[in-house]
Amino acid sequence: MCLIVFALEARADLPLVIAANRDEYYTRPTAPAAPWPDAPHVIAGRDLQAGGTWLGITTRGRWAAVTNFREPQQQRRDAPSRGRLVADFLLGDLSPAEYLEAIRPRAHEYVGFNLLVGELASVRWFSNRGEGHPLNGAELPPGVYGLSNHLLDTPWPKVVEGKRDLEEALAAGAGPDELMQILLDRTLAAEADLPQTGVPRDLERALSARFIAGVDYGTRCSTVIRVDRDGHVLLLERSFLPPDELELVRHEFELTT
Repeated sequence: MCLIVFALEARADLPLVIAANRDEYYTRPTAPAAPWPDAPHVIAGRDLQAGGTWLGITTRGRWAAVTNFREPQQQRRDAPSRGRLVADFLLGDLSPAEYLEAIRPRAHEYVGFNLLVGELASVRWFSNRGEGHPLNGAELPPGVYGLSNHLLDTPWPKVVEGKRDLEEALAAGAGPDELMQILLDRTLAAEADLPQTGVPRDLERALSARFIAGVDYGTRCSTVIRVDRDGHVLLLERSFLPPDELELVRHEFELTT
């Protein structure tokens, strides 16, 4: 994922709301969100190149998501896939705290990442570039958070504005379709507000939108996940593949114990 805004216990009837965009090269083979044939309790998209995923939830309410930490000078072809960090949590039984402790000793093997692992609203964030951050590895208190290609709540325009729009949508009682609209905004950040992550300035500008529409690279899917107080889960996903391919999937289920 390259943008995740999420709310933990931010509304009395919704302990968990996630709205996320996955940005990727258009040529990378991908399967849309669905129960995995080899693990039907996992509902997630799948990276058909490396086998992992960027975002998923299970029928027991375990969920995880990953974003890359943008540092073009640190890319390595021999690094393991960050999508496996998500898949392994979804497929396993370790608590979020136990899982982060298990992966921490080998986190340096990966290029930069941000990982969210949760059991409903009990969520932890971990980054192998977040040493010294007070929330790195800690359970997040209730609230609304944003994550892109830097550390948690780094005030990039699309993070700040995405959080604001999520807060306003929840306060207005917005449904999943309205939440999806948060992710489809193609507004570019003002020149003065662009971050400096080491990529060319024109690329930095293109990547500043919530929804990226590039020539070879862009937003491949937008996903909304809502879990209500009664344990009803809705996952809504729009997948995109230019020039005109659009696929919409919807999954609803009740959490099991």
